[in-house]
Amino acid sequence: MSERVNLLDFDRKSLIQFFESRGEKSFRATQLFQWIHHFGKTNFDDMTNLSKPLRQTLSEISHIELPEVVTEQLSKDGTRKWVLRLKDKNCIEMVFIPEDDRGTLCVSSQVGCALNCSFCSTGKQGFSRNLTTAEIVGQIWLAKRVEPVTNVVMMGMGEPLLNFDNVVKAMDVMMDDFGYGLSKRRVTLSTSGVIPAMKELAEISDVSLAVSLHAPTDQLRDILVPINKKYPLAELMDVCKTYFKDEPRRKITFEYVMLEGVNDKKQHAYALIDLLKDVPAKVNLIPFNPFPYTQYKRSSLSVINAFRDILVGAGIITITRKTRGDDIDAACGQLVGDVNDKTKRKEQYAKQIRENGVHTAIG
Repeated sequence: MSERVNLLDFDRKSLIQFFESRGEKSFRATQLFQWIHHFGKTNFDDMTNLSKPLRQTLSEISHIELPEVVTEQLSKDGTRKWVLRLKDKNCIEMVFIPEDDRGTLCVSSQVGCALNCSFCSTGKQGFSRNLTTAEIVGQIWLAKRVEPVTNVVMMGMGEPLLNFDNVVKAMDVMMDDFGYGLSKRRVTLSTSGVIPAMKELAEISDVSLAVSLHAPTDQLRDILVPINKKYPLAELMDVCKTYFKDEPRRKITFEYVMLEGVNDKKQHAYALIDLLKDVPAKVNLIPFNPFPYTQYKRSSLSVINAFRDILVGAGIITITRKTRGDDIDAACGQLVGDVNDKTKRKEQYAKQIRENGVHTAIG
């Protein structure tokens, strides 16, 4: 018998096609989809509006396989972090952040990350592979059993647009009324600026968009976000200017981590204003969250507030993101998992630190 398919790999459209290819009625696929995602069932015997013969067939040709929860940590501020083990023994992390008016789940899209942003702990772990649709959807399935998830941000481990097809399919499941029923404004994809994929995403999906910016000039961003060497700021801004061309009231969120003495000076704020002058933008200032052996330090609150005030004075909506879950290494830039590193970056990074010290090894 051929290997059973994991039903978490299907969005509703592809599940309907799967059913129809086996001579089953399409509405049965929708019923199954609702049982799995809306009601959280994994045992076919619980799906009582499906016939017994269909349930038997499904158990023979398919299963619902979830990542394994290895550890679960609860921060003093209510943030919850899970370490999840995948079938190949790689591990990823996801984080739930509770707020008064929402519950946000930070979801990973890759095992590790290939982009090597200098201020991000995930990037120092190297890269193994893309997650499957099932491994992405499995994160929200698991979290919903424990927490009231109202928002999803594709801001965990990895660059989502380098795993385009699986991420888009997973987001479709999240927004499906028979799945998790999240609106387009409650699902946000964050990218470092993979321009061809951004253009494609704008054509096929209406999820919210965040851009990991972190610097207002190419010279500085080449250091902090190395993919900028391939897709420089002028090209990135051209895409951002027209990204929501059919919805002029929507804005792109630009994420900007605040690094002491690196990108937090007044001249950086004014350069950022100039960069975003024709872009439908709002800015999230993110206090840097330290990790072992980093050379960077967090900007002081007074510096962050002064930076914010300059942007607000120019008419740019700007907020300072509150640091959450740093006592359990669940804050922005701290997710690491346990990566079977195909890039050998972990080894190279450790060697550089041993031989040259931390300042040469980073950035």
